Amino acid sequence: MPTSRAAALHLTGERTVPDVPEENYWFRRHEAAYRALLPYCTDARVLEAGCGEGYGAALIAETATRVLALDYDTPSTEHIAARYPRVDVMRGNLAYLPVADGVIDVVANFQVIEHLWDQDGFLAECFRVLRPGGRLLCTTPNRFTFTPDSDTPLNPYHTREFSPAELAELLRSAGFHVELLHGLHHGAGVRTLDERYGGIIDAQLDVVMGHLPGTAPWPEQLLADIDAIQAEDFDITGEDVDGCLDLVAVAVRP
Repeated sequence: MPTSRAAALHLTGERTVPDVPEENYWFRRHEAAYRALLPYCTDARVLEAGCGEGYGAALIAETATRVLALDYDTPSTEHIAARYPRVDVMRGNLAYLPVADGVIDVVANFQVIEHLWDQDGFLAECFRVLRPGGRLLCTTPNRFTFTPDSDTPLNPYHTREFSPAELAELLRSAGFHVELLHGLHHGAGVRTLDERYGGIIDAQLDVVMGHLPGTAPWPEQLLADIDAIQAEDFDITGEDVDGCLDLVAVAVRP
């Protein structure tokens, strides 16, 4: 896929996009969760609520019966319609999902719930559109590691972040049964980069925030190492969920 098409959706902090070397760590980190949860989407009617650039909806479409990708951002929906023809796309507000009651098998919500102002209302809508036994797939940054020293999210686009226990309680309070709550961690390859750079996330932030005076915007070796990361370089496991980077949850509507 040509880089220019992906780059047409500029990086805002609210979404990640494929085919941008400087963004590849975050893109692959998100892609890893999509791939881990794909089995839940097999032969399913899937609504992706908050689809961003659309790469995740396109992945889901490889195994699902139908995928409806929903986003409020008009440039995103236009981009998806042009780039991902197997995905049905609609512009809409996640506070009022434009779907009838009980007709969806899976709602996918990846790295979105932390951006929403009315998280309880959104989950009520997910519960409404899911059939009994349908699943909500949800990923979100782990508050313990993403904003460890503040009650206020450091990312200006986040309204509220969650610890594992807080996310589980939010889902249960919305009426869901929490079937799985795992965490995403750096796998062996990314841990090697952590050792090489004293933390691969901090190394990237140093460049972005201009903390490397006298160097090129992206040191050549650092950029090459980031660009080489694959989804398989992240592990998703039920071990040490409190210490994970992202929470990965599967919740069932009774």
